Amino acid sequence: TLDMAGLARRLVPLFDRILVERIVPEAKTASGILLPEASTPSLEGIVRAVGAGRTTEAGQVVAPVLKVGDTVLLGEFGGTKVDETHTLFRESDILAKLSD
Repeated sequence: TLDMAGLARRLVPLFDRILVERIVPEAKTASGILLPEASTPSLEGIVRAVGAGRTTEAGQVVAPVLKVGDTVLLGEFGGTKVDETHTLFRESDILAKLSD
C-alpha cells in the first residue's frame, strides 16, 4: 500500500499529469455540530506534484501552466484516484486555477 504522508514526494507524474490533493471540508464545527455539506467531495484541490509537460507532434515539450502549491478547481468526476485524497489529472482536465 502507499504511504499517504510521503506520497507527494515519491510520486512523480509523467507528461502532462498533475497530482492533486482534494481539500477535505470540515465535518464538524468547533461546538461539535455535524455539517451535512462536508459529506460531498470538494471541487477544490491543491497541486502536490507536476509532470514535465505535454509533447507536441513536433516533439517539443510544452511546460505545464500549474505549479506545486496552486489551488485549483476540479470537475466533479475524472482523474485517476491514487488514494482517499490524492488524484492524478491531465492538466487539460483541471477547470481553473484559483487566485488568493
